[in-house]
Amino acid sequence: MAKNKMSYLCSACGSESPKWAGQCGDCGSWNSLQEQLFTTPPTPDRFTGYAGGGAEQRVISLAQIEASDVTRISVGMGEFNRVLGGGLVPGSVVLIGGNPGIGKSTLLLQTIGTLAESLGVLYITGEESPQQVSLRAQRLKLAPAKIRMLAETQVERILNAITLEKPAVVVIDSIQTIYSEQIPSAPGSVTQVRESSTRLVRYAKERGVAIFIVGHVTKDGQLAGPRILEHMVDTVLYFEGESNSRYRVIRAFKNRFGAVNELGVFAMTDLGLKEVANPSALFLSNREENTSGSAVMVTLEGSRPLLVEVQSLVDESSLGNPRRVTVGLDGNRLAMLLAVLHRHAGIQTFNQDIFANVVGGVRVNETAADLALVLAIYSSLRDRPLPQRLVVFGEIGLSGEIRPVPNGEDRIREAAKHGFNRAIVPAANLPRKTIAGIEVQSVKRLADAFDYL
Repeated sequence: MAKNKMSYLCSACGSESPKWAGQCGDCGSWNSLQEQLFTTPPTPDRFTGYAGGGAEQRVISLAQIEASDVTRISVGMGEFNRVLGGGLVPGSVVLIGGNPGIGKSTLLLQTIGTLAESLGVLYITGEESPQQVSLRAQRLKLAPAKIRMLAETQVERILNAITLEKPAVVVIDSIQTIYSEQIPSAPGSVTQVRESSTRLVRYAKERGVAIFIVGHVTKDGQLAGPRILEHMVDTVLYFEGESNSRYRVIRAFKNRFGAVNELGVFAMTDLGLKEVANPSALFLSNREENTSGSAVMVTLEGSRPLLVEVQSLVDESSLGNPRRVTVGLDGNRLAMLLAVLHRHAGIQTFNQDIFANVVGGVRVNETAADLALVLAIYSSLRDRPLPQRLVVFGEIGLSGEIRPVPNGEDRIREAAKHGFNRAIVPAANLPRKTIAGIEVQSVKRLADAFDYL
């Protein structure tokens, strides 16, 4: 028979402990263990693994399974399809997180409004009333007659409604409001989020229903709830950017059906989110001419080369410990590059405040931004603007060498397409054939880049 027991769950990582402690033994978080009451299920059958018996699963060879091409569903937006890996896969579960008011519900309502023209859809709201959702649909100029909606928070009733409606795509807004009547804890707790997500994922795999799940984020920008939530789903998408800005960026942090770190750019308008087909032109549209401390680089976001502007401001410091501030770049890497700049180029910045920024709210995580950042710092320090139509990229090693980066030729072609006529690239990234409209200068060491300038 089922029995009740008391246990403690970590709200940060979801690990279970038999007794309370001030610090979680798995993730090290302080004061994160919360008391939870569990119902121990009956002892499972030793042959089937399930309580009460069941059909035994047969072990087969992988060669016996037919691998067929997955037919993807277009969601009606090219940028959203790109982030999803080419479209929505039937039976997949997509988790979307972001700050409040950034556009998660708006994007998903637009998506199912488009899909409702040819497929069955179901929008399940646990936070907003049906009237609020209807007002948003009217503002977005959607066809409300084809969108099926349910205001429910109990996962058992939600699964029964999906079984009766038989939709192809389901939206759950949001997972923190869903609960199971079999668990005696509040909605949004670690146990409720984990159990509700497990049931939704299992249902999606068994019935072939694609499910979008909206997730809240904490003040640190991480998805609220147990970390296992991100492991269970197939795709994890994050909204980046400020909610008061017009532009929104969606990045794929996990995707079992596509490239990781794929980027989609949208603009918020009166009619909802509109895709930006050419984000490079957007990020460079307001760039001023003859400005010191500015360099243009080509970063690779997933499979897309993207031109962004790296800015730097170097000013004499009145503090004993000069400030090093970065926005959209790695602060630790900035400190390393300043040491390389001093050791191999003889440029001292120990008494200077240095501020570095990537224009447009884009975060550059790859090392290809090293050369652009160093040249922007040098330009600001000497108050000498770089050439207006110059693009640079490359990784800088500790000995001052310029190392190659992936997809160098694709980056150069993207720069030439946007009118840049000169490029400084690592020697190993020099294209084999001449690219029309752009002069490519290869460099092996940091000093070679300064000599060319």
